[in-house]
Amino acid sequence: MDFKDEIKQFGDRVEKLKAQISTEEATKNAFIMPFINALGYDVFNPLEVVPEFIADIGIKKGEKVDYAIMKDGQPTILVECKHWSENLDPHNSQLFRYFHTTKAKFGLLSNGIIFRFYTDLVEKNKMDEKPFLEFNVTDIKDNQIEELKKFHKSYFNVENIVNTASELKYMNELKSFIHTEFQNPTDNFVRHFAKQAYSGVLIAKLMEQFTGLTKKSIQQYINDLITERLKSALKKENDDEQKAIEQETALATDEINESKIETSDEEMEGFMIVKTILRQKIASNRIAFRDAQSYFAILLDDNNRKTICRLYLNGTKNYLAVIDEQKKEIKHEIATLDDIFNFAETLHKIVATYDATDKKTQ
Repeated sequence: MDFKDEIKQFGDRVEKLKAQISTEEATKNAFIMPFINALGYDVFNPLEVVPEFIADIGIKKGEKVDYAIMKDGQPTILVECKHWSENLDPHNSQLFRYFHTTKAKFGLLSNGIIFRFYTDLVEKNKMDEKPFLEFNVTDIKDNQIEELKKFHKSYFNVENIVNTASELKYMNELKSFIHTEFQNPTDNFVRHFAKQAYSGVLIAKLMEQFTGLTKKSIQQYINDLITERLKSALKKENDDEQKAIEQETALATDEINESKIETSDEEMEGFMIVKTILRQKIASNRIAFRDAQSYFAILLDDNNRKTICRLYLNGTKNYLAVIDEQKKEIKHEIATLDDIFNFAETLHKIVATYDATDKKTQ
């Protein structure tokens, strides 16, 4: 099972079990420890994970953080846990106090459902107030799983995570800002767009009007965007379905056509003549045939790209056809099958050309 599937499965498990989890300790055992384990760390190995890690704060001794994920004998991720039903907002200060007393580079605050990852982007050795990565594990997005994967033991690299943490942090803040403005546009936001559409003075009454128009325009734009995406997805689905139908139809047609093909005694006699001509210089088992509705093909090595000749023996006139260097078919009329012997030299040259080409590509 890959990491993505494991995290998705873990999220499903949390959703099913949370109603049965009544204490903080049970949350740790049922949710937090399995999560740490999913990141590739052995929760029962004190060299990797230390429970009740002591993080003395000033004159206060014996302060403990729930878990410390270790690397090279030092804590690298501090994990503070709360009961799954608790709001995490009031508790980041506790993790904040622990953070600057250790050498840990990351802090994780979680109730087993919401996971918040912190670092020190604003001020070195001082945990930021806002997380750079936050997700609900029961509804985690693929891009969030990709960021979480960087914390897996197999991929963990402090520098790599820190380099992307800043971008993630500001993107989250910008998304939050955009969400707020889209729901309830501020005057500055409305004024920015109103000035593009209206050249006059924006008095209070006009600002009120443009506030409503801005909100409607945003909603309409998002709806149009979603509609366009849906149309595109449906078109692709329909195109794929049509392509599948065409392929099935082609296969069915081929099967029907094959069922109509009957190899005649005359065609088999012609094949034996060609085989007799060529077996003087190549093994007879290299000469094969494939019958079609309009012609009888004789091939080298049973390969469609190595056509030796084609026999047309079903019409009022009979032909032996060969393929020239420009891939064009050249037909030669034959009165009887014995006339095939007249093309012995040509057939030998065709086979020799195919073999020479194969040697060059080897």
